[in-house]
Amino acid sequence: MGWVDKDLTGVTPRIPLPADDDLEPEHREMLANLPPLNVFRMVAGAPRAVRPFLELGAAVLSTALDARRREIAVLRVAHATNSSYEWAQHEQLGRSVGVTEAEIDSIGTEECVSNDEECNLICRVADEVSRDVRLSDEALERIIDRYGPREAAELILLVSSYNMVSRFLESTRVELEDEPLLGGQTPSSIGRRPSDQRGAR
Repeated sequence: MGWVDKDLTGVTPRIPLPADDDLEPEHREMLANLPPLNVFRMVAGAPRAVRPFLELGAAVLSTALDARRREIAVLRVAHATNSSYEWAQHEQLGRSVGVTEAEIDSIGTEECVSNDEECNLICRVADEVSRDVRLSDEALERIIDRYGPREAAELILLVSSYNMVSRFLESTRVELEDEPLLGGQTPSSIGRRPSDQRGAR
């Protein structure tokens, strides 16, 4: 998945990305403060949803779980739901927060067998929620024991929300941009004004 095998070009039918003239002024301003990703523009075409969508994204990417573990979970959701757009964006973000090439390769395989036990557990949670909807009792017990109730709930919410994103991306046929746009960025830096990003980590 990613820019090498960009397989959404020319797919029809699809929902077209809204032009600036189709958007409310406040939503044009919101897009101006974000990376020029097609996902944001597509969501802006549903005007009542765009602000809550961005707020939910900011919330699930700023939980007690650290950025590396969150990106492992999102990448596995992208793999489980076959969302090449979601994978391409979060592959960049994952690298920026310390997900290794070996881990990325493992996450992108059917079994997701890594030397990191925690990575395997997160992948299992993402797989079960994505494919079965209901997390198994065994997996739920394991993440409660490992993380406690709060972080376990946040992990499930993260995985669930990115299932929504992948389904939106795939069903609207959002196309991948012509070139990578998130290299060197972290999840916490997205959505900040350029003047604010200097202090972001």
